[in-house]
Amino acid sequence: MRSISRLCAIALATTPATLSAADRQDALTLLKPDAVFDGESAALHKGWAVLVRGNRIEAVGPAIVAPPEASIIPLPGTTLMPGMIEGHSHLFLHPYNEAPWDDQVLHEPLALRTARATVHARVTLMAGFTTVRDLGTEGAGYADVGLKQAIEQGIVPGPRMLVATRAIVAPGAYGPRGFEPGVVVPLGAEEAGGADLVNVVRRQIGAGADLIKVYADYRWGTGEPSRPTFTEGELKAAVEAAHSAGREVVAHASTAEGMRRAVAAGVDTIEHGDEGTPEVFAAMKAKSIGFCPTLAAGDAIARYRGWNGSAPMPKGVQEGFDALAKARKAGVAICLGGDVGVYAHGDNAREAELLVKGGMTPAEVAIAATSGNARMFGLGDRLGMVKAGMLADLVAVEGDPLSDIAAIRKVALVMKDGVLWKGPVGP
Repeated sequence: MRSISRLCAIALATTPATLSAADRQDALTLLKPDAVFDGESAALHKGWAVLVRGNRIEAVGPAIVAPPEASIIPLPGTTLMPGMIEGHSHLFLHPYNEAPWDDQVLHEPLALRTARATVHARVTLMAGFTTVRDLGTEGAGYADVGLKQAIEQGIVPGPRMLVATRAIVAPGAYGPRGFEPGVVVPLGAEEAGGADLVNVVRRQIGAGADLIKVYADYRWGTGEPSRPTFTEGELKAAVEAAHSAGREVVAHASTAEGMRRAVAAGVDTIEHGDEGTPEVFAAMKAKSIGFCPTLAAGDAIARYRGWNGSAPMPKGVQEGFDALAKARKAGVAICLGGDVGVYAHGDNAREAELLVKGGMTPAEVAIAATSGNARMFGLGDRLGMVKAGMLADLVAVEGDPLSDIAAIRKVALVMKDGVLWKGPVGP
């Protein structure tokens, strides 16, 4: 059998682009953890192993015999699980306590933001998140399309990316703000409304968008509360154009009315949803619209403003937990996505821990992070489960994530598309 030390040394020193297609297609690896979490069941499979051929899972079960040419990677004390999926990320942002959002959009050069984004992509992958839904570059244009290509070509390490490119806001309803009205200021998203909204949807798709993000509500002026920005008719037209092109639509919506309009228009997921009502969540359930509560972003912003985590919670933090409870009561599918970028990339587990704090079981959160997000994002036929025929995106964590979600922070192995990026190195 091939040496484990040789396998790991090659895997850690190379990228997919440097391995020949033949070597990747024929490579056989047997992963032997203590247990397997398959992404669907709320119980661990003790004593199971996983055989990977090339970039696919070939066999899963308790009695797999490794072919003579296979490399064997023992993973004692670990649970092997599907690569996790981050549902709400901004790889072109970094934590707001390092630089305010306005400064990042206005003053940081695109080259600097892109270089930093490559680092964010790497730490996200090493944290066990092998796929991300990146929901807007926040002023960095279509740089996410290039970053996605760089990852796919093996130029830089990172997760699979579903990109929203520029995102779309109603004219006058986004930032940065605070300048003389006649001054043209770079914005964190693309403005469009009325008949032009459909054309912008199409242009973003033509430029590489895997999905479309719309801001269904936002603040019209400094100090004002969020209010709806697009009419229901505008949102319906945008959704129809995107769905016709095979793209899902994500709606930023925190007000009940903004959420209602987005739901009526047929978006695929709602992000934030702080002021959601039982009626809105019932409508989401009826239309199978997913909900991404982004608890970690609210928690991080409150802490930047001086909150130390003690009771009582700030209003914004409490609203997030209340919205999660209402959504769960209505039976809405919960997305794991923390709005990473507001806080540090690589700390993606923060959202998982807060979902547990909000009442979900560790098993429910682990399922949401794997098969749940995969199904919600249209990837369920190839990702999110440890199952024969699925792509070999696999993560080993120390301990049992179904009883203690903090186990997902202890990542011992990361495999994406059959390539080992992190793992044990032999003597």
